[in-house]
Amino acid sequence: MPDIVGIRFKSGYKIYDFEVNGIDIKVGDSVVVESDFGLSIGSVIRGRQFIEFPERKLKKVIRLATEEDIKTCEENKETEKEAKVYCLERIMARGLQMKLIDVEATLDKRRVVFYFTAEGRIDFRELVKDLAAKYKTRIEMRQIGVRDEAKYAGGIGICGRELCCKTFLTSFEPISIKMAKKQELVLNVGKLSGLCGRLMCCLRFEYDGEDLETITVDDEIPPGAEDESIDVIEEKYVHAPKRGGQIAPYQKDIEECKEKAIEAHAQPSEKPKDDTGAQKKNHFRFKKRRSSNK
Repeated sequence: MPDIVGIRFKSGYKIYDFEVNGIDIKVGDSVVVESDFGLSIGSVIRGRQFIEFPERKLKKVIRLATEEDIKTCEENKETEKEAKVYCLERIMARGLQMKLIDVEATLDKRRVVFYFTAEGRIDFRELVKDLAAKYKTRIEMRQIGVRDEAKYAGGIGICGRELCCKTFLTSFEPISIKMAKKQELVLNVGKLSGLCGRLMCCLRFEYDGEDLETITVDDEIPPGAEDESIDVIEEKYVHAPKRGGQIAPYQKDIEECKEKAIEAHAQPSEKPKDDTGAQKKNHFRFKKRRSSNK
């Protein structure tokens, strides 16, 4: 029956529960905890609460953060910047097709994590050897998605405000094109996609459907999706993203439109009549009349 507090390690990220462990803690305090990531400093966001039966075994708060801990954290930030520059140099030197996003180090520097994005799997074993040889600590490479990349980088959305994922969203819920259809929005991928290239998270905010739990990631537009635009035929508008080389929704309508378009172009058009001969005859008749009148 422990007392717990909610601790957040980064602004805009999840709040994790930790056992108080008999320490006098209040909201706003900085504390040192042993998380899954390692020894870290976090801020108390949610005050002390009592739970009778926790769902899982909770880790405990080690201590309140001291001035030395804060100083070490600031030094680690400089180390992270240096490690990011060095890692970018090694990525270019080895010609790896990956994009480095961020670097994080634990408070005791026993682990340094490099976050990156890539289109496929990357063999970074030699890169890890280079980093381990320089920093003499455990190196971990984590591949993240395009949404996580946008959350790290931040930016301004088409609404003119800072990205939702950067400000208050703590997790990414599945977004479906059905949500846009339900809200009677124009099914234009360019207008419905955020900076990450995926469907905007705000489509879920005003969706009042009852099937939120049934929506999966498969309903989303995959990274690198292209627009397949078809002309309007018989007042039918078709717009669908490509998925794995195939067109996902509206497949039947697209095929029908393509067949009708091909048939329309295949029909032979009537050749214009060549009236050059008739014009010549009329010219000679007019010339003959003038000569007879004289």
